[in-house]
Amino acid sequence: MHTQVLICGAGPAGLATAVELGLRGIACIVIERNDRTGYAPRAKTTHTRTREHFRRWGIAEDLAAQAPFGVDYPSDIHFVTRLGGFPLALIEDAFNCAPKRSQLYAEHAQWVPQYRVEEVLRRRAESLPNVQVMFGHEYLHAEQDGDGVTCRIGCEGAQMLVRCDYLVGADGARSSIRELIGAQMEGRYGLAHAYNIVFRAPGLSRLHRHGPGIMYWQINAELPSVIGPMDRDDLWYFMPGKIEGVKDLDKAGAADLIRRSTGLDLACEVLSVDEWAASEFIADKYRQGRIFLVGDACHLHPPVGGYGMNMGIGDAVDLGWKLAGVLQGWGGAGLLDAYEQERRPVHRYVIDAALSNHATLALHESMSPSLEADTAEGAALRERVGAMLAKGRAQEFRSLGVMLGSSYDHSPITAEEGDAPQRDPAMRSYQPSARPGARAPHAWLADGRSLYDTFGAGFTLLAFGAGAAAHAQSAKADAHQAGTPLEIVPIADESVAALYACTLVLIRPDQHVAWRGDEWPGLSILLRAAGRGEAESAASNLSATA
Repeated sequence: MHTQVLICGAGPAGLATAVELGLRGIACIVIERNDRTGYAPRAKTTHTRTREHFRRWGIAEDLAAQAPFGVDYPSDIHFVTRLGGFPLALIEDAFNCAPKRSQLYAEHAQWVPQYRVEEVLRRRAESLPNVQVMFGHEYLHAEQDGDGVTCRIGCEGAQMLVRCDYLVGADGARSSIRELIGAQMEGRYGLAHAYNIVFRAPGLSRLHRHGPGIMYWQINAELPSVIGPMDRDDLWYFMPGKIEGVKDLDKAGAADLIRRSTGLDLACEVLSVDEWAASEFIADKYRQGRIFLVGDACHLHPPVGGYGMNMGIGDAVDLGWKLAGVLQGWGGAGLLDAYEQERRPVHRYVIDAALSNHATLALHESMSPSLEADTAEGAALRERVGAMLAKGRAQEFRSLGVMLGSSYDHSPITAEEGDAPQRDPAMRSYQPSARPGARAPHAWLADGRSLYDTFGAGFTLLAFGAGAAAHAQSAKADAHQAGTPLEIVPIADESVAALYACTLVLIRPDQHVAWRGDEWPGLSILLRAAGRGEAESAASNLSATA
């Protein structure tokens, strides 16, 4: 078999890579040894930025339809002594899930189990004629040469060879592709140990008095934990820390923990018990020749903040458009070199955000038993602890700065514009910026469309005001000469122009800014943005002169 790109792993990062490539006309095969059904998800938050990608792929509404309790279900975070106990604090609209229009983003976030996200991605991938998803197929071995990669794939005792131009390892934390290229994970294992327990409890949402929400942090001296609704049919998740003296927690023991922790005498059916460890790791390299890593294969985050799955989908977008550019001939080798150079600093920033969130868990420690006392002393203590939690834990649930603020500063394929601004140390606030490398500032247009809806599949040049027309024509001519896909989008709205602060702004295929200015600088900026470098720039100039 032959394909342009072979993707190992059909989790969110692998499927997103296939969708990004498939929509750009690139043939790819996704192989996955498991059936990806019946997995207890840890990821439940699809962030605003991820849903903006889903919008571009035409599946944001499909994901909204998968919302277990409806997209308008409140994404509130409750801090309580127990589900059957006292309230402590409330953080409303965590992660910006409320389905209301915001100038800051094109799509709100969504609370939905990862397996439903995968289902939407899989259906989209399989709808593309140039994408093939093959479950029950396992990567065995691969060798690369100057022209491509030959992979040996196993299926039900038989083997086959797949020849591809590029191989993408989206095969998770225990990645065989990472081992193949000799990449090493650097960081720390076991920052915390906990259980992920999925159970069914009919009527549980009516047995407590705290109101609807997506997480209930149970703060008490006996058994601190987090619990919350996960899916339809009374499906819930429960995550206690590792229990001292318990080596192997079985389903009966898990059911007892649920009743003890909530203080409710409820009937529950435990469906799965999964022990896990929170770690922070980042690979020392993401690539060797024609082989690349995405998602958990090259970075792991503590789960507080819900960044892991979303970062993997971001990797897929970044690598996908770059592979497509090279395979279609308009992109140069510099695009592929820029993948690790752009994504690794973003991963480091997000890992640091996750670590900062993880550190706030210490606020739950050493709680006095009197926190649960139905006395004046207990009430006063609950008020103090609630205020501390509402302030100290807010950074995890108010983190648009992490979700939207990732910027490819000092990338070799974006223009330089002085030193990068300092980011909010709390990583919460987001200030739109049109600096090269940043995600393009979002706006809603007068006709109701998102500005992002006007962007082309390739590069887009935003041209503000009547004076930009001549420059836009020069850019179009340069794009034609270079063979670079470019759409010109005239914008008359002065409020949108104010966001970008320049007459001309070049937007990359991934909706990040490549360059901005008031005069078109010529062919060189397109060649740089397409990773074609100075040598190709000189060759193109010679061709134009001839």
